Amino acid sequence: MSEILTAGTVAPDFQLPAGLDKKITLSELRGKPIVLAFYPADWSPVCGDQLALYNEILSEFQGHDAQLIGISVDGLWCHAAYAENRNLGFPLLADFEPKGEVSRAYGAYDPKIGWSERALFVIDKDGIIRWSYRSPVGVNPGADGILEALEGLEK
Repeated sequence: MSEILTAGTVAPDFQLPAGLDKKITLSELRGKPIVLAFYPADWSPVCGDQLALYNEILSEFQGHDAQLIGISVDGLWCHAAYAENRNLGFPLLADFEPKGEVSRAYGAYDPKIGWSERALFVIDKDGIIRWSYRSPVGVNPGADGILEALEGLEK
């Protein structure tokens, strides 16, 4: 298991599909905090609970002017169906092909299983990782660490 990127590291730039006609490029979001939530798979029970929690408290992330982004190796159609079914208010990006390329860049890919691990990153407005955390695959990491990190950015 590789180490995830840590605080003080420049966040690797990427461009991933966020829908059939939309791509999100990390560097284009500079100027406000970004929360990257890597997760194993749409439709899995723990991921469902984790993403539902983030959706429920989305206004708290937005209160810190932060953009929340979910990333997994699932494809566009899977993300689209999942986001619609769960009524998600934040983008899910498809790290599908080359499989796990962005997850690997952040140290959040498990090549033995072939999916993104459950890893969180808070990136400041200048593109520097200020907080990161890897949770065991079967454990919902919650949002406390993310919110504390976002509060820390404001100090």
